[in-house]
Amino acid sequence: MEQALAQAGIHLEDAAGIVATGYGRMNSAYTDKQFSEISCHAKGIAHLLPNARTIIDIGGQDAKAIRLDDRGMVQQFAMNDKCAAGTGRFLEVMARVMETSLSELQEWDNKARTVAHVSSTCTVFAESEVISLLSAGTPKADIIAGVHKSVASKAGSLVLRIGLQEDVVMSGGVAQNRGVVKAMEAELKVPVQVAPNPQIVGALGAALFAYEAQMKKQK
Repeated sequence: MEQALAQAGIHLEDAAGIVATGYGRMNSAYTDKQFSEISCHAKGIAHLLPNARTIIDIGGQDAKAIRLDDRGMVQQFAMNDKCAAGTGRFLEVMARVMETSLSELQEWDNKARTVAHVSSTCTVFAESEVISLLSAGTPKADIIAGVHKSVASKAGSLVLRIGLQEDVVMSGGVAQNRGVVKAMEAELKVPVQVAPNPQIVGALGAALFAYEAQMKKQK
């Protein structure tokens, strides 16, 4: 918080209101209110891309699909927070196994000639499959394309549960990986936009909630 305030050039007492979101939102002693990630991602995306109707948020620890109405309100959502499969953590594990970095995954994906099969149901199973594929001489690029397809398959199942509606937008840090976005488009068979600065969409939504609360007080 001190770092964020320093970058903004303000002090804590200068903030008219502070809203927390994310897993640790209830542990923030200096916040006025707390809102769920679902609400904050919906708020942030509706502000940035008002035509969005389906949000796919893939972060480090979970994946979410959120359906919005034409006012940007949450109609339905589905969430995978019980397993690392299909999350940023899943990609971290796969990158480690293949001795590459997260930032290089999309570059490898661009070199793929085919898509290897990698499990989308369990990180442990997927890790074993990737090791077997490497041992069998399967090109690394093809395996990484398979890893991205695995992530898209997991997120796609969440979208099907809530009902796909266009426009579709991705948020969360994983949206910065073009290989995953491409796999998501292939999975859903529709174009998928990436939100501006996708990793901070939830924080933007929280800030908008804080701003609106202050506007109501002033009225």
